[in-house]
Amino acid sequence: MMRRIWILLVKELTDAIRDRRSIMAAMSYSLSTPLIFAAIFMSVIHDVSEKPQVVISIEGASHAPDLVRFLASAGIVDGDDAIDLTLTIPSAYPEQMTKGVPAQVWLTADSSNKDLQQPLSQIRRVIDAYSAEMAAIRLIARGINPKVIQPLQLRLKDQSTNQSKAGIILGGLLLAIMLSLFFSGMNVAIDTSAGERERNSLALLLCQPIATAEIVAAKAGAVALFSIGGLLLTLVISVLAFSQVPWQELGFSLNFDPASALIIVVVCLPIGLFAATLQLYVSFFAKSFKEAQTYLTIILMLPTAMIMAPVFDLFTDVLKWLPISGQQLAFTEMLKGEPLPLSQLAWATLSTLTLSALLFWANVRALKSEKVVFAL
Repeated sequence: MMRRIWILLVKELTDAIRDRRSIMAAMSYSLSTPLIFAAIFMSVIHDVSEKPQVVISIEGASHAPDLVRFLASAGIVDGDDAIDLTLTIPSAYPEQMTKGVPAQVWLTADSSNKDLQQPLSQIRRVIDAYSAEMAAIRLIARGINPKVIQPLQLRLKDQSTNQSKAGIILGGLLLAIMLSLFFSGMNVAIDTSAGERERNSLALLLCQPIATAEIVAAKAGAVALFSIGGLLLTLVISVLAFSQVPWQELGFSLNFDPASALIIVVVCLPIGLFAATLQLYVSFFAKSFKEAQTYLTIILMLPTAMIMAPVFDLFTDVLKWLPISGQQLAFTEMLKGEPLPLSQLAWATLSTLTLSALLFWANVRALKSEKVVFAL
């Protein structure tokens, strides 16, 4: 029996490797996704670490040279190429400051303009800081300690580690990594089911003196191998790409090393089998190759929802025991530097294998139906 399954598996893999479309589909997602994520993170880090200079129009700058210097020290300057934002300092400003009464300045801008939201917020923060500094100077001039107007100070003791901060940021990466299991084997699953039926080779294969379960095992094995291969490629590219991202500029280090990648591969083996049996089952019931592609694209919403739900803290107590979401939550803990929750992982793996077995049995039954074999 094992020899027949092995021969069938080699046959399925040979057919899949000959199909350039399957190879490109498996490799394109795995190659591009980690690079895209790395580029996004590098762009975000660049924007956070480098505060661009904000050029605005300042009317009446001569009335408040000290305020203008304070703004310039914070990267807010007056210039000809100013954005559509104007700071107006009235002529009464010096007299109001001398008398120690509130001095009014006007900020003119379109608050509905999304491009002005960040500069507006930055200018408000800087002017508030200048106002607080002037208030402290006025109190000192009157012989009053400025601390008397701060009866309570709240200080935060941050107990997060560098790894836990990284784990939060990489939550989205786990979505891409786990979806590679479904994208990488999808074309192979379609070609070995709906594709073979269109070529009239599926019925011929079923006429051979081979058990239907052996045929399904070989097909599921081929699809699962492509899925795991895509996962491996995704992880290798991720380890290489993320080692070039300057995480230290955000104040943490990333512990996404080959050891972590190996753990992810081992834990994802049952998910690869689940993805293979699920995609085969859907493809067998499609009447054509294109119809199978449409169905599987819709089916991809299921693992996406299972992965995204814990990110938004939805039904976490239930999802941690279920396939895909249970493994995703375990990986999140690992990337935060916490030990793997083995009991949770065991239950998630058991539920994944149980669903895979049920889908395997459903595939065997489907291939015994003439309606499925001949797309009636």
